[in-house]
Order: sequence, then C-alpha cells, then structure tokens
Amino acid sequence: MIVTFTNFAQTGLYIDQTFERIAKRIISGTELLILNYRCDSRANENNLLSSALISSKNYMEQVITSIADALLVTSRTGKIKKVNRAAQELFGFREEELINQPISLIIDNNQVLIQAIYQHSYLKRNLQNLEVVCRTKTREKLLIAFSCSVIAKKTEELEDIVYIGRDITAWQRREQRTSAQYAITRILSESQTIKQVIPQILQSICQNLEWDLGELWTPNQYIGTSVQGHSLNAVLRCVEIWSSRVISVREFKAITWQTTYIPSVGLPGRIWIRRLPLWIKDIAEDQDKRRSQPAAEAGLHTAFGFPILDDSEILGVMVFFSRDVQPKDKDLLQMVGSIGSQIAQFIKRKQAEDALVESEERYRDLFENANDLIQCVNASGHFLYVNRAWRESLGYGEAEIANMNIFDIIHPEFKQHCLQRFYRVISGEKIGQVEAAFVTKNGQTIFLEGNINCKFVEGHPVAIRGIFRNVTQRLAAEAALRHQQEETERLLLNILPAAILKELKEQPPKIAEDFADVTVLFTDIVRFTEIATSMSAIQLVNLLNGIFSTFHRLTKRYGLERIKNISDAYMVVGGWPIRRSDHAQAIALMALDMQTAIALFNTENNQNFSIRIGIHSGSVVAGVIDLNKFTYDLWGDTVNIASCMESQGIAGRIQVTEDTYKCLCDEFIFEKQGDIELKGKGKITTYFLIGQKG
Repeated sequence: MIVTFTNFAQTGLYIDQTFERIAKRIISGTELLILNYRCDSRANENNLLSSALISSKNYMEQVITSIADALLVTSRTGKIKKVNRAAQELFGFREEELINQPISLIIDNNQVLIQAIYQHSYLKRNLQNLEVVCRTKTREKLLIAFSCSVIAKKTEELEDIVYIGRDITAWQRREQRTSAQYAITRILSESQTIKQVIPQILQSICQNLEWDLGELWTPNQYIGTSVQGHSLNAVLRCVEIWSSRVISVREFKAITWQTTYIPSVGLPGRIWIRRLPLWIKDIAEDQDKRRSQPAAEAGLHTAFGFPILDDSEILGVMVFFSRDVQPKDKDLLQMVGSIGSQIAQFIKRKQAEDALVESEERYRDLFENANDLIQCVNASGHFLYVNRAWRESLGYGEAEIANMNIFDIIHPEFKQHCLQRFYRVISGEKIGQVEAAFVTKNGQTIFLEGNINCKFVEGHPVAIRGIFRNVTQRLAAEAALRHQQEETERLLLNILPAAILKELKEQPPKIAEDFADVTVLFTDIVRFTEIATSMSAIQLVNLLNGIFSTFHRLTKRYGLERIKNISDAYMVVGGWPIRRSDHAQAIALMALDMQTAIALFNTENNQNFSIRIGIHSGSVVAGVIDLNKFTYDLWGDTVNIASCMESQGIAGRIQVTEDTYKCLCDEFIFEKQGDIELKGKGKITTYFLIGQKG
C-alpha cells in the first residue's frame, strides 16, 4: 500500500508538473501574440511616419524648387550643402558643382558675411537684405541682397546657415546710371572750360558706374581745338586718362600715351569710323595686340567706348575699362551715346562762346582804333575837304568829290532831317550829336554819328565841318542784339511764366515763394523705353513732339503752367504763379482732355500709346534756381505725392489723392481705388477720376 501510494503520489506530482508546463506554455503563447501585435503596430506606425516624412520632404523639395529667389544651405564653416534650381540658374553652376564647395566660390568676402550672420543670430535676429557682391561661373559680378538665418542644432558644429538671395544687379545699375547722368549734367552746367570738364566726366563715369579706367582720344592736342582731317586722315591720340587707385596700370598708361590709332584700328579707331558705341567683353581677345596684352596684365578685361558726336561731326572718343568680365549692356551703351551728344553740345557751345568773345574783342579793337570820317562843305553844300577815312569808306575819288554836293549822297530817308540840321547850323545854332546815312559809290548805305559846326567869317557861314564815326556795324549789332534779346525773351517765356520773368528782371537774386493751395499733375507714357527701341530716333522725336505739343496747347487753354518735361514725363501745376481758386478743376479738365488727346493721337498716327496720370493738391515751394540757366521748379510733398500717384497708377487711368478728391467730388465723377502705400507717408486713399458730372 505504501508503495502504491507512493506511486500514486509520484503520478500526481507528475501530472501537476505537466499541467504547470502546459499552463506556462499557454501564458508564453499569449505574451508572444501580444508582443507580435505590438511589433506589428509599431511597424505600421513607423511605416506611416516614414511615409509622412517622405511626403513632407517631397513637399519641401517642391517648395524649395519653386522658390524664385536663390536658396543655399551651408554648414557653419561655409561649405555648401544644398542649393535650389534658382540658385543654379542665377550663378550658372550645376548642383554637383556647388555641393560640398565653399560658399566663397560664389560670394566675395564670405567670412565677413558669415560673421555678420552669427552676430545677428546672437542678438536673436535674422540678417535681412544684406547686399553682397557675388560671382557667376563665368566670373561675372552680381549684386545679391541676402536674407540669412542660422538653423540651431544641439551640436554647435552641426549648425546650418540658410541664405535666400535676390538679384538686385539691374536695380543697382539703374541707380548708377541715374546718378551718372545727374552728375554729368551737373558737371556740364557748372564747368567753365572744356579742359576742366573732361577729367571730371571721366572720373564721374568711372565712379558712378564702377569702371576702373577712362580715356579720351582725339586727333587734336586737346578736344575742342581745330585740326584738319577729322575723318579718314585723323590720327587719334590719348589726351586724358583717369584711373581708380585700387588698380595698378602704370605700364598700361605708359603704352597708351605712346600709342596712336587711325580710324578703324583699335577700339578708339573703330568707334571713330563707325560713330557708334562699342563693347568688348574681354579685351584680351581683341585684335589690338598693342594694348590688349598690357591691359590683361593690368587686370583689365571688359571695355566699352562711345563717340563724342555732334550731328555729323565727331570730336573725340571716350573709352572705359573694368577689371570684371561684364556681358554687353545695351542700355548702358544707349545712355553713354546720349552722354556723348551732351558733351559734344557743351564743346560746341564753348567754342561758339569763345569765338564770339574773340569777335567782340576784334571788333572793339578795330572800332577804338578806327579813323573818324571828317568832311568840310561850304554854305551851298559843296565839298571843300574830306579825309582818307571818308574816301575809303564811301569809295568816291577826289575828282568826283570836287563836283559833288553833300545832299547828293545823303540817303533819301535822312535828307529832310539833315537839311533842317544844316540850316540851323548855318543860322548860328549850336547843335549836338547828329545822325546821318550816306550812300556809297557802290550803292551801299552807311550810318554815321557825330557832330557838326559852322565857321563864320564876318558873320557869314563859310565852312560847315563834320566829324563822324561810321556806326553801321554798331547799329547792325544793336539790331541783332535787340533781335537776340527778343528771341531770348521769347525762349525764356517758353520755360518761365511771364510773371516770374518780370520778377526775375526786377529782382534776380531772390525768386522763391510758398504757395499753400495748388494742384500738381504728373503724366508719363507707359512702356516708353520699350516703344523707343522699336523705332528710329527721328520717328520717336516726331511722335513725342506731337504728343507734347498737344499737351502744351491744353496747358495754355486752361491757364496752367508747364513746369518741365523730362524724356516722356510731363509736369503741370495749377494755382501757380497766378493764384486761383479753381486750380484743381482746371487740372482735372486738362487730365481728361489729355486722355482724349492721346486716344485721338493714336488713331491719327496708328499708335498704341498709353499714359498714366497722377494728381495731388496741397502746398509747394516755387522758385528759380541757377540764374545762369534760368531754371525754375517746384518742391515739397505735394510734388512727390503727385509723382507717386502717377508712378503707382494704372495705364489709361487718372489717379488722385483724397485731398484732390475733396476739392472735386461735387463736380466730377470718381471711382474709389483704395489704399496704397507711400514711402514715408504710410497708406493713403486714392481715387480714379472718371469724368465731369453733367
């Protein structure tokens, strides 16, 4: 029994152990299912997260690719890690040519830029619109406005820098050209001599347009002096050089001073013969071996030049060099072509002034040293004596004079006047200065001015003596001067109001006044530059003359004042210089008529011109500046705001400010435009002038 029990006990223990193992297996299987479920869930979550990340990454890639501005991402040390398509197109590199390359490949002085970025990052600010000089793959210079920020990471060495850049090279060039044109106009208006103006113009063009060296080539010892053979037989020499201090061109200058060109040889010679501006992208590739190699050794690459041309006469050639390789700039060539004309006009004007001074000095010298005409006649008028100057002036011989009477040679228009003077003198009356006109042997009339007196013997007149000066030339000069004065006054009336001209004559030192209530109109031809390139200069001038002549007539019709027109821009003011209460109404009527006039002009001339018009009412300061040239102008916010109304307007529409609207809303129809942003003024409300009520 004991054995049996023991076996039974052992058997029970075995069964218990078996159940225990089965239970553990069941529990382990359940846990395994749970673990498998969790693994599957996490795998699904990871797959979803990975898909979301991939989608997000693809989306960001599309965003970066579509950005119009250049985008670059670099490491902290400046190594390029990412670029977008716009950056590749802007700098001319492929993506693989930029990745892992230093940013100095495209940005000059990149260390200063990186330091500035981290300085702003330390101050918790992003770097905005920092203008940086960059280089393309072909080493062309670009000006890029960068906005930069640092992407912070846990490890400082892993920080990235994001650059977003916009190409402002074209904007900079426009600003530079405007500055250059203004500077040259100022130089030409202020300079007194040709030798004074040329070095200043070379320096101004180089500094304003960022070129490194400028030259003047002429066939003369200096521009403006006379020389034979200005065309095919000319030998061009460099007579003036200006260079920047940042370049060393001593050897190039030495060679230039010793070099001469004939027309069609070298850049100056080709410009001379063609009479057109020319551009050379890289002077090292030019056929001019005498100067191309020295220029390349001096670090000079791109060159351009233009003629100093007045109508058909060429006076000289200006040539400029740059250390940068620059593509052909047609707008710049067009601008310097007009500058060449300005310089030529200045030279011609100075030549004419010098010639006039020389002529006046010669005339004065001859007049002061000329012999007087002396004559003596008896009481009946027959000649008793004449001097050499008299005979030479009138051309009569001694035999002819012996048989002549003084009244035979007096001009019919002066005969009655001279008879009266003659009888008064022989009657014993003292007479002062007399005027007469004699007819010479060849039928010419000379005008004389002088004194006569009578010699008496025993109370009887025996000789009437006259001492005359030949004032024919003087009278002709005075007549010409009067004509010139009349022409000058007529021309001044075209640029100055009659009231201002009168005040200028009476009080020239001070012509300035505040006007509290005026209305200013600006108008501009839309796409003028594009239109100008599609036609010849003569066609363009004729069209502009037709448009502006119509505007002038409208100005006179409404009693307004044209202030100025520059190129295709036109400025008119109402309420100045004559104050008037309806200045805004007159301006509005003219603006509407200008729209009608331009439409009629387009129909008659088969054109498609469109104008923008801007109007503002307020106060201005008006005055005359530069009394040597008699220029008058208006200043103040009213002028600036009116100009903004035009520049920010819409083609074919008349945009006015709220101040003008309030003056006109009872009489005219308006359409509210909304608010626009003006620099320094904030938002202002504007309206479109539609027409006149009724």
